[in-house]
Amino acid sequence: MVCVPDFVTLALAYTTDLAIGDPRWIPHPVRGIGFLAEWGERLLRQAMRWERMAGAMLVIAVVGISALAAWWIMTTCSAFSVVAGFITGTVLLCTCLSTRDLARESWQVLRALEADDLPRARRQVARIVGRDTNHLDRPEIVRATLETIAESTLDGILSPLFFFLLGGVPGAVAYKAINTLDSMIGHRSARYINFGWAAATLDTAANWLPARWSAVVFTVASRLCGYSARNTWMAAWRQPYGTVPNAGIPEGALAGALGVRLGGANWYQGRAVTMPFLGEPHRPLEPERIREAIRLMYAASWVGVVMTLMAVLVKSTLRVGTTW
Repeated sequence: MVCVPDFVTLALAYTTDLAIGDPRWIPHPVRGIGFLAEWGERLLRQAMRWERMAGAMLVIAVVGISALAAWWIMTTCSAFSVVAGFITGTVLLCTCLSTRDLARESWQVLRALEADDLPRARRQVARIVGRDTNHLDRPEIVRATLETIAESTLDGILSPLFFFLLGGVPGAVAYKAINTLDSMIGHRSARYINFGWAAATLDTAANWLPARWSAVVFTVASRLCGYSARNTWMAAWRQPYGTVPNAGIPEGALAGALGVRLGGANWYQGRAVTMPFLGEPHRPLEPERIREAIRLMYAASWVGVVMTLMAVLVKSTLRVGTTW
């Protein structure tokens, strides 16, 4: 026997994400996580002067409460009906995946560029990146979109799959809380340089293994899409200065697959931050690259899900075998 519910939960959650994504009218767990983080920050800042400790306590509380809430909701629904518990788990896992939403937002940027509407393209890309976009030209808009597609494939697809394998739906929800906290307080601003240290550190640690798995996923996906698997694999690991940051692996892999160069100067609140170059500029940063990147992202999501499903089956089989 195998643990069919885990297998079916993942398959149905992924299929649902592809079909409908995250409709705006459905309450999303991230909103609850965000509300809890904002409330906890106000409380802890008033109660504690040591910002790093306060931030660490916030991270522990929000991640722990998120995981426990997911477990409690599933357990409560399962007590009424096995089907209700299964549907609840599927919905929660679906909210942890971002395949369709990532594609939809990227398509909006592409359509604006194809219509030669740079102001609209800048507004659209501002929805998915944190950098300043008011003065980006066409190649820079394309670059920003490609980098976001690569990084979000990790944050919004592969890492949730990895933590689902480790801890089921509560594990995926816990990762979503980690990633949300990093987005909210994990940046290097004057307000969060100390308070957000724990959130940024935990997010880096949580993504370490999934980021390295992404090199395998993108390499297989690039082969399926007709790109060079060798170039994808080499670019994923050919990082400047001998460092391999988490986001640099999927970004390098995507750059190698599409034959473009990513990285360079980004502006944040009027300040320039220079990122290392990834990949080689064999092809120009034209809008068509966004279409290719979306296709590669879909392929990577499929490869990641198939690999996770196989791992779930193996894990379930081993668990059953040890009971005999």
